[in-house]
Formats: sequence, C-alpha cells, structure tokens
Amino acid sequence: MKTLIGRILAGVCILASAACTKIDNYDGPNASFQGNIVSSAGGNLLTSGNSSQIRLQQVGWTTPQTIPSKFDGTFQDTKLFKGNYKVVPTGGAFWPVTDTIIVNIGNDTKHDFTVTPYIIIKNFTSTLSGTTLTLKFDITAPIAAGLPIIKDVQPYVNTTKLVGAGASIRDFSDVNAVIINKQFTDMSPAEKSITLTIPNLIPGRTFFVRAGVRLSDSYNSSNFSEIVQVDIPK
Repeated sequence: MKTLIGRILAGVCILASAACTKIDNYDGPNASFQGNIVSSAGGNLLTSGNSSQIRLQQVGWTTPQTIPSKFDGTFQDTKLFKGNYKVVPTGGAFWPVTDTIIVNIGNDTKHDFTVTPYIIIKNFTSTLSGTTLTLKFDITAPIAAGLPIIKDVQPYVNTTKLVGAGASIRDFSDVNAVIINKQFTDMSPAEKSITLTIPNLIPGRTFFVRAGVRLSDSYNSSNFSEIVQVDIPK
C-alpha cells in the first residue's frame, strides 16, 4: 500500500513540475507602427510634444493605448503586439476624427492619417533687430463655422529644436502672448494678420522659435508654425 501511495505522489509531482515548466510560446511586442499626421492643407500637421496622439486598441482587448506624435507630425511605436487594431488620430488642434480604421499591425507597418486643422498659419516671417525678434503671420480657418474660440497667440522660444507648448522659456514665450478670446468669424482681417514681439533676447545665444495659436477645445490645443533658428549677435 505504501508503495502504491508513493507512486501516486510521484506522478502528481511530475505533472505539477511539467505544468510549471510549460514554455511560453507567445510572440513578444515586436511589431511596429509608424506614419504621418498629414494636414489637409498640405504637409504634416506640425505639433508640439505629445500634443497629438494616435489612439489604438487591439481588437478583442479593452484597454486602448496611444502613440504621441513628434514635433514634425510623425509617429512611431516599435513595441506593439502583432494583431488587428482600431486606430484613430486624436487630441490635436484639428477637427475631431470619429471614424476608426482597422489596421493589421505587424513588422514595420506604415499608415498616414489626414486631418483638417482648426487654424492654418501662413506667411510666417521672423525679423531680428538688435536683440528684439518680430514674428509676423496670417491665420486662416479651413472650416470657420463651429470653430472653438481662439484664446491667444504667442511665440515659443527655446534653446533647442524641441520648442512648443511645454517646451519653451517662459520669459520669452508666455509673457509675450497676446490674448484674443474671440470667435474666428468675429475677428477683423487686421486681427487675423498678427505681429508678435520678443524683446531682450540674450546676445551671443542661439534660439529656436515658432508661433502658436491656442483654441478653447477640450485639449486647449494649438496650431503651430514652422520652427526657425535665430542667432543673436554678441
């Protein structure tokens, strides 16, 4: 009897050991997804750090995740699980996109998304006089009806090319903002031709500068100009 019980216990131990050493044969997160957020006005939608995202949710899973856009309007994530995802751009200064698409993400999957920006910054120029920089530009709206209120316009100044909302020097950026708080349709043509002045830049330093137009949507998002390099003489 003792021999029989011993054999049964040994069998149980072997089965338990086999269960513990089961090999995980699922693939790791080795898929990648990249692309561009394209403006309907042409070129990529220029953004600021994390100001726009690609939201994706794997089919069959309940938790969505996001890929933040880069300053040049591109995005990339190289640590995704392979599979079908519902994907949509979100969070930026563009008209909401409500239709998701299904993308089969595998190795080096690419897809571009076209969005309609709230505001387009045109004819952007920068002029340096001594240590004072002047930015001039015009704003237009592809769709004016229903546009969120335009809260303000401001320069963004930083010492690196990573310049925008959350990445700027306050004393050259926030303090030189111009409050608007108007509907785009209530602004006169003169008000849509904007001048921003940034005085007292530091001699001998190099700055990277752009302009932004902030709107009162749920994200307080901004449309941005291109980034220019400004070298202040000693």
